[in-house]
Amino acid sequence: MLFFRSGRNRRRRNQQLPKREKQPVFPTLEENHRFIQEMLFHTNDLKHRTITFQGKQMMILYLESLADTDRIEKEILFPIVREKEGDVQDVITSAHVEKQEDLRSVVDKLVQGQTVIIVEGDAVCYVMDTRTSHNRGIEEPDNERVVRGPHSGFIENLTVNLYQLRTRIENRHLVVRYYNVGKVTKTKIAIVYMENLANPDLIKEVDKRICSISTDTIINPGFIQEFMEDDPWSPFPQSLNTERPDRAMAHLMEGRVVLLSEGDPTALILPVTLFAFYQSPDDFHSRWWVGSFVRMIRLASFLLAIQLPAIYIAVVSFHPEVLPVDLVYTIRATLDRVPFPPILEALLMELSLELIREAGIRLPSPVGQTIGIVGGLVMGDAVVRAGLVSYTMVIVVALTAISSFVVPSNEMSTSIRIIRFPMMIAASFFGFIGIVFGTMLVVIHLIKLVSFGTPYFAPAAPMRLKDMKDTILRMPVWKMNQRPHDPHPQRMKQEDDSSRRWKKDDQGKQ
Repeated sequence: MLFFRSGRNRRRRNQQLPKREKQPVFPTLEENHRFIQEMLFHTNDLKHRTITFQGKQMMILYLESLADTDRIEKEILFPIVREKEGDVQDVITSAHVEKQEDLRSVVDKLVQGQTVIIVEGDAVCYVMDTRTSHNRGIEEPDNERVVRGPHSGFIENLTVNLYQLRTRIENRHLVVRYYNVGKVTKTKIAIVYMENLANPDLIKEVDKRICSISTDTIINPGFIQEFMEDDPWSPFPQSLNTERPDRAMAHLMEGRVVLLSEGDPTALILPVTLFAFYQSPDDFHSRWWVGSFVRMIRLASFLLAIQLPAIYIAVVSFHPEVLPVDLVYTIRATLDRVPFPPILEALLMELSLELIREAGIRLPSPVGQTIGIVGGLVMGDAVVRAGLVSYTMVIVVALTAISSFVVPSNEMSTSIRIIRFPMMIAASFFGFIGIVFGTMLVVIHLIKLVSFGTPYFAPAAPMRLKDMKDTILRMPVWKMNQRPHDPHPQRMKQEDDSSRRWKKDDQGKQ
């Protein structure tokens, strides 16, 4: 099975940096302290304390902005003061004590929030993990709310996020791999996958793309997403963003990879298809026919959000004969006072809607709601009364906006709103022919697009009827006895045929 294209040889962008020389520990505390201060440019939050243990002077150093002083007192100071004999490594009650012989590595440990003990005359330093954490509570993400199901979400702490996944999948095959990305920021990220499900070629490809990132700054997963995606010029996102642990868990159990980052609640799911953006945890918390109905509405909204303004422009400008005569007169009456052609009318309303939406996001919540009401009602009514746009256009724009907001993924919603504008321009020049050609280009692009070797338009192209059970429709859970084929999992079967054997047994007894 050729999982990834062998002909595409990517050059590694990480340049080989010259190896830095090790700096041995100096024999005196003053020399060590001076070297560390110079390496940290005499920063004011570097704190130290000198104490005596077994007749030797020792120095405790830490950055007060990163280290937990309560832990330092409890795990380091109190045991040293209490115990008069023994090895330093045995006296300290910290869970993990590491020995370091290189002072440059000691400086790296300090900027990670760890505490260092230097004993005068010793050739090694002792490093303890005393990092402090300031976490917000585990809350439901505002942009991925559900009616039923768990109301928890990822936060900015990587350890807490991994804890949420571990508690949901209590299995030894759940594997976590850590990376430090960014030559200056050294952002800690983690990839999570099921060892017995995820395809080894997929893991190697993800590892290769992460290791090839060579940049000074990685702030959030959005940076990593742009470095790793197959087609950075595509308007469609090629990895799924989520802040819901249950959604990430579901994709892990299908053989996909989840990427998490320290300091950001967003998880990236790799690889994905177009239909994954229209799936929601709510689909599986309701009866299967309810979930199927809602999902079909979401997929229909994809077409409406892209094509409805373009169809309006094409009908008004080129093809009024497709409408009933009474409706033509009604629309014509609303257009008599409008001085602009339909394309300018549509662009005016669409851009105004985008301005209102952006203003509502940036302003505080109460003010943002007020802006939405003022923009949607007052401004909409005012532009119609002024004769700048027609009532029909207001209705079309409102339906288009609602359709784009139905998507469970904010990133896909934004992509749809961007694609809408070229479709409107094509309709203004060529009518229905422009819409057809524009739609063909979008479909061709979707079929051509791949996400980590997975066809983006799967399972529609290439067609796999077995995988259609969880795309347009959400079939009953006991019918989906195999995992989706698109991530190429090691094991396809996910449930036995005996899950509803009790039904046959009961019918046999009757």
